[in-house]
Formats: sequence, structure tokens, C-alpha cells
Amino acid sequence: MKDYSKLQNGSDVRGIASDLLGKEVNLTVTAAEDIAYGFGCWLSDTCGKAPTDCRVAVGRDSRFTGPALQAAVCGTLNQMGFTVLDCGMASTPAMFMSCIFPETDCDGAVMITASHLPADRNGLKFFEKNMGGLDKGDIKDVLQLAATGHHGSEIKQANNAWKNCALMDLYCSELKSRISAFLGLSEGPEVLGGLKVCVDAGNGAGGFYTDGVLAPLGADVSSSQFLEPDGTFPNHIPNPEDAAAIDSLCRRVLETGADLGIIFDTDVDRMAVVGHNGRDIARNGIVALAALLCPPDEDGSRGTIVTDSITSTQLAAFLKEKGFEHLRFKRGYKNVINKGKELNEAGTYCPLAIETSGHAALRENYFLDDGAYLAAKVVAKAAELKKEGKYIEDLIADLAEPAEAVEYRLNLKTEDFASYADGVLSALQEKIGKEQVPGMTLEEPNYEGVRVNCEDGWFLIRKSLHDPLMPLNVESDVPGGAAKIAAAVRELLVPFDQLDLSTL
Repeated sequence: MKDYSKLQNGSDVRGIASDLLGKEVNLTVTAAEDIAYGFGCWLSDTCGKAPTDCRVAVGRDSRFTGPALQAAVCGTLNQMGFTVLDCGMASTPAMFMSCIFPETDCDGAVMITASHLPADRNGLKFFEKNMGGLDKGDIKDVLQLAATGHHGSEIKQANNAWKNCALMDLYCSELKSRISAFLGLSEGPEVLGGLKVCVDAGNGAGGFYTDGVLAPLGADVSSSQFLEPDGTFPNHIPNPEDAAAIDSLCRRVLETGADLGIIFDTDVDRMAVVGHNGRDIARNGIVALAALLCPPDEDGSRGTIVTDSITSTQLAAFLKEKGFEHLRFKRGYKNVINKGKELNEAGTYCPLAIETSGHAALRENYFLDDGAYLAAKVVAKAAELKKEGKYIEDLIADLAEPAEAVEYRLNLKTEDFASYADGVLSALQEKIGKEQVPGMTLEEPNYEGVRVNCEDGWFLIRKSLHDPLMPLNVESDVPGGAAKIAAAVRELLVPFDQLDLSTL
């Protein structure tokens, strides 16, 4: 039996699909066929329908290994009897929408992508009509089914229902309709009224956003850059968290006099913004902006915003001042999304679940982390503000930022790294909780790792779910404070000889 468990990355599948960078390939065409078989079995069982009664959409991002993997997935599902919609190059959010649009009405969808990872990587994301994106446990089940291999006796006769599908045309139409509705206008070139938007797709799959969405609504997209799909990513990594990528867009916005800039990751489920002043609105900024664009509840309350664990104290204060409750939860976009859904199901209004990485899932949009949808809300608001002589960054002008923010990655030198990391966290929790460390207090409530408030900032140390390391995030309210906090943390960690403290 094959073992594909090492390809699991939380709620996604990711692997090395090319030897371009000299690494051994583990996401082969054969592996893709097996994993498609596993998903097909899982989907049929979950839907309670025979494959011949199910429809599955398959798309990919701009990676050069995508076409071969897409053909493998489509071919296997087709052989199993599924009606397969080949969507060509697409975005991850659009693939879920293939389950929503009546024109496609799919039971499930597969997106072939590795998000912002290097060009030699690729992967698969999965959706089911009713539950949305699959969770970790579902991926584990899919890979266990894939491990058996798709044996000929278990493959149905192909039903010849392998069709090309212009899914992105439907998706663009939906976004244009939403932007027009946000502004209370009929769809047409007057909707965005000459708003100058600089889109940076980083040569990923997001280039469609200019000519497919913004230009038909009257936006000036002439300043946009890196729209041509190129899986080698020759200009910069398509990643809203990457400093070089953000800097490139900031310079472009200033050079061209754009009203704002928008940057997407490779598969368009994440985004960040640049104001007309050339400053980025990312991390804490994108959380604050997205929150302000959410509608209030029926009773006028703003609701609870769920974020990941590394958001700043300044952001918490901003949200509170704007009338929101703030629940700082765990890292991992599925973690925050599931928490947001859980709150709503329990009767607590949660309009937004968002990571500082740019994953933003809105209640009004199926709790789908969709960078293009959030961008639609941003450009609509920017167009509205332009008529008042204002810019998008004016909305969060009173958001304070920490003086310094640093992330250290502390490697673990033991094979049993998960339990060792648990021991480190438990010991720190006990030591600081008993007030044995002057100037440090535990943050409560806290849902991930150990978060500690210090005199001029805070730190959070947690364990990686997949790698032998412990990330340490440090923020300071004063210049030079991060180094002092890091030095104090180092002293606390010295007794743990299997933890590499060289980066501190």
C-alpha cells in the first residue's frame, strides 16, 4: 500500500511536483490519479450518490506542472463515472463557487495549487457543496483511500462527460454584479467611474481581475503589473505577506498615481491592499479594513471578529473602539473559519473570520476565503470614497501599529518534536502563570501556544503542527523593545537543550 500521508498539509495536499529546484518529486501524475480516486470515493460516500450522479469541477493555478496534474485528476474522475467540468486556469474561490452557481451545480471541486510556495511545488484543495472546504480529518480520509491505488476493477466505465467549462466567466459576472450592488448602481462602466486600480497578480492566476472584473465597470487598470500567468514567478512570489512583493506594488502605486493597489496570492484566496500613499494595508491593517467593510447585524451590533493568534494589541483596541468584539483564536485559515461558523451557529453574530496572512472569509459570502470578493468590497468602497475626495486608507487612519514586529523560527533538534514542544509550552505556562517572571503576565483567554504581555509589548510562542520548529512572534511598542523581549524569552528557554536558540 502506498503512503501519501506526508503530502497532507493541514486541510490541503501539497508536494514537490517538479525537480526544477533539485528536489525529489513526490507529487507525481500517478499520485494525482490516486488522490483523485480517493477524493472521488470520499465525495460519493459523503454525498450519498453514485459517481455517475455527481458533478465535479477541476481547476488549476498558473504553475507549469498544473496542466499534467489537472489532466490526471480529470481523467481519473471521468473514468470513475463522474461528470467532470474542466475549468482550465481558475481561482480557488471560483472552484467552490462551481458548487453554488446553478449553471454548474457541482457536488464537489478540486483546485490544483500550492498557493505561494516555490515554483517546483503543487498541491490540491478540495470542496464539497454543503460543507465547503474539506477539514484535516477529511483530507486524511482522502489520502488513506488514495493509498490503495485506483484499481481497474474499481473504475467505472467512463461516461464521456468530460467537458470544458468557462467557470471564470461566471465568477467574473458574479463579482461585477456584487460591486454594482454594493454601490447601488446598474452594472456598467460608470460603476467605478475612472477609479485607478493597480492590480498585482504576481504572474499567478489573478490576472483575470483587471479585464474580467474592473475594466468593464469603468476602472482604469493601466497601471497593473505581472498579470500574465507564469508558473516560474519571474518577478516576485505571489504572496501578500512577502515584503518584496508588497514593496513592488507600493512603488508601482506611487509611480503611476493609482488610487489604490491590490495584490493577490497565486490562487486568489488571499489579498492585501496598498493605499494611494504607497503604504501597504496588510496583516493588522487588512483585518481592520475588512472588519469595517462588514455589515452590522439586524439589531445594529457590529458582532465578533475572529482572527488568528498573532494579531496586535493595537488591532484589538481598534476593533473595540469601532464597536466590535474580538476573538483572537488560532493560526490556520480553516481554524478561524470554523470558529466563525461555530459562533454564528451558536447565535453570536460573526461577520468575518480572517488571518493576518490575508485569508478573509465573510459570513455574507459562504464563509469562503476569497481574496477577489474582499477586493470587490474594497474597490467599491474606494470608488465611494473618491467621490468624497478620500482614499481607502482613510478608513483605518486611527489604527496604531506596533513599533516593531519580528518572527523567529526556533528549530527543534529531536525527532519527537511535537511532544517536546508541548513540554516547553507547559513549562512556560506554569512558570509565568505563577508570577515567577517579573514584568510578564499570561494573556487570557488564549487559544494557541503561550502568549505573554510584557512591559512594552508581547510575545507568542507556539508549536508548528507539521514541522520541527516553534515560531516565536514578538511585538514591541517602543523602538528596540523587540530585541529586549527576545532576549528575555531566550533566558526562559535556555534550559531546553533540544530547542535551537541561535536565531535569538
